[in-house]
Amino acid sequence: MQSYVINLIRHGAIDETLKGKYIGSTDVHLSKKGREGLVKIKETVGYPYAGRLYSSPLLRCIETCEILFPGVEINNVSAFSECDFGEWEGKSAAELAGDPRFGQWLQNSDKTPPPGGESGKDFASRISKGFERLVETMSAQSTTEATVVTHGGVIMTILALYGLPQAPSYQWRMDNGYGYSMRINPFLWMRDRVAEVFDTCPRAPKAE
Repeated sequence: MQSYVINLIRHGAIDETLKGKYIGSTDVHLSKKGREGLVKIKETVGYPYAGRLYSSPLLRCIETCEILFPGVEINNVSAFSECDFGEWEGKSAAELAGDPRFGQWLQNSDKTPPPGGESGKDFASRISKGFERLVETMSAQSTTEATVVTHGGVIMTILALYGLPQAPSYQWRMDNGYGYSMRINPFLWMRDRVAEVFDTCPRAPKAE
């Protein structure tokens, strides 16, 4: 039975995140250091063959695709956009510390969305629908490998929902330009909606 591989890669660094700001739906470019970091990883470690390339439609992901996989067609998937932080976009935790709604959101983001933003529950629902559509598309088109360039929060959510070994989202953190590779076994997927997380992406070099 044919299995399918999905590589999940986090976009390169942006200045706003390094400054501790919440950046979700805000469309910002990669920073200079972010671009340089991706090139360095690509030259020293290398990225897997893209197969079919999917991306969040936000600029930082599109630009990452163009650096890592030049000339490869990019298929934008809105379901893989980062969480919308509403009125808190572009603000830091220090700036929001006095807002009681911020404390409520930190305690239970599933039930308490940012003002004008997206709750954790809605975010996870959007991502799960998009990921399951991706698996269905790969199966229908007999695509054996796909790469998704997206956001850290999206990758952690996918792995928490579907990944084996099972682990909460915070245990799936990754640096910019890195991520994980998943193997979809059709039998396990149809039965339990789970996928094996079998490696980091790109693969970490072996110690000599």
